[in-house]
Amino acid sequence: MESNDTERINGNYAKAVYIIYLLGLLFPITALIGLIIAIIKRGEIDSPAWLEQHYRFQIQTFWFGLIYLLVGFFFTAFIIGWLILCWWLIWLIIRSVKGLNAIDKQVGIRGGFFSSGTEILI
Repeated sequence: MESNDTERINGNYAKAVYIIYLLGLLFPITALIGLIIAIIKRGEIDSPAWLEQHYRFQIQTFWFGLIYLLVGFFFTAFIIGWLILCWWLIWLIIRSVKGLNAIDKQVGIRGGFFSSGTEILI
């Protein structure tokens, strides 16, 4: 199998994780499946660096999103809880869409807790 074929197949896994995260908005258990896929694929030797960035980004997205979700639910008796849940929803959608866009361009993604910028890796 050629290198481009491997990158395309691995890119499809990363793309699937973003889609699974978006499906997690309707079926929450799917987000856990996405996390498991990202953890397994991150450790593969033949993955290029730009895909490993996506898997790392996806793992961070899951854990930070879970924190947002738990804090938001904890404070739903107050307005701040609903604001946190709205923030989480927007944040998750933006990170997933930016990730999908970067995969289509076959570029890496970087981002910390709040950011989700893309970068071109040579």
